[in-house]
Amino acid sequence: MRILLTGTAGFIGNHLAIRLLERGDEVIGVDNLNDYYDVNLKLDRLARLKDYSAYTDVRLDIADRAGVDALFKRYQPQKVVNLAAQAGVRYSIENPYAYIDSNIVGFMNILEASRQQQVEHLVYASSSSVYGANESMPFSVHDNVDHPLSLYAATKKANELMAHTYSHLHALPTTGLRFFTVYGPWGRPDMALFSFTRAILAGESIKVFNFGKHRRDFTYIDDIVEGVIRTLDHNAQPNLAWSGLQPDAATSLAPWRIYNIGNQQPVELLTYIETLEHYLGKTAEKILLPLQPGDVVDTYADVEQLIADVGYQPSTPIEQGIERFVAWYRDYYKV
Repeated sequence: MRILLTGTAGFIGNHLAIRLLERGDEVIGVDNLNDYYDVNLKLDRLARLKDYSAYTDVRLDIADRAGVDALFKRYQPQKVVNLAAQAGVRYSIENPYAYIDSNIVGFMNILEASRQQQVEHLVYASSSSVYGANESMPFSVHDNVDHPLSLYAATKKANELMAHTYSHLHALPTTGLRFFTVYGPWGRPDMALFSFTRAILAGESIKVFNFGKHRRDFTYIDDIVEGVIRTLDHNAQPNLAWSGLQPDAATSLAPWRIYNIGNQQPVELLTYIETLEHYLGKTAEKILLPLQPGDVVDTYADVEQLIADVGYQPSTPIEQGIERFVAWYRDYYKV
């Protein structure tokens, strides 16, 4: 398959690109290398792709409408995975327009270009943050998600709605994936595991919000990538039993689907930190603080629909995942 993948310098995109290339797909990789976090880390991720002859590296901002149109016309991808986005819940409070440019305008460009080129399947990144003020656990894709707590979450919910209109109007198969706290080697420096590791090894204190009592459905990168690939290979199909009298929030009469990708085993943040301390061989100095604005107290994914439809099964416990991350971090940063 010829697959256009946006966000290849990013954490998930980079791992996904390698898996697709290793199984024999052709990958057109797109990234704008923005400076939201360390560009050198992004360049080093991209360097892992340079020896694959079936990889094409494209430097482009998906908010560039003309650029996206030209890209699709030139390469005519069969399938598209859109992982490019402005990430981060807290940063969306400081710089909201960055989220509109990338997550709304950029996604619109991807949708329209996919329609014009008659793409077979568009898979895109949503987020567990769309559950917002929901308190019923575990979070189910069949639940209503109309109360986001951050602009980042609102843009991801908007992506799901925008995709539905294109699936309905143009029969474009689209699948949205709600990722739950992804971690692992080559991760993002703004994520907790990365920042905690750096601080602990440097002998610095770490800020632990909500006094460490909130839970996250930490999901290892390999499990995420497996779920994305299985979904990509399973084109979204209409749910012929769908009814507007009792509408299902995760399916439609159009070829449109929403799935959670998580570990199904939420872990309290303090337990996560204790596991990290064990593999680092150092104890963290913790500054316990209240919950931050925009943060969700708990995340817990119900992935039964994904298991039923594509056979997804997360298999990496946090002990193994954190051990692998620490080994990578020590090697990469030589500490």
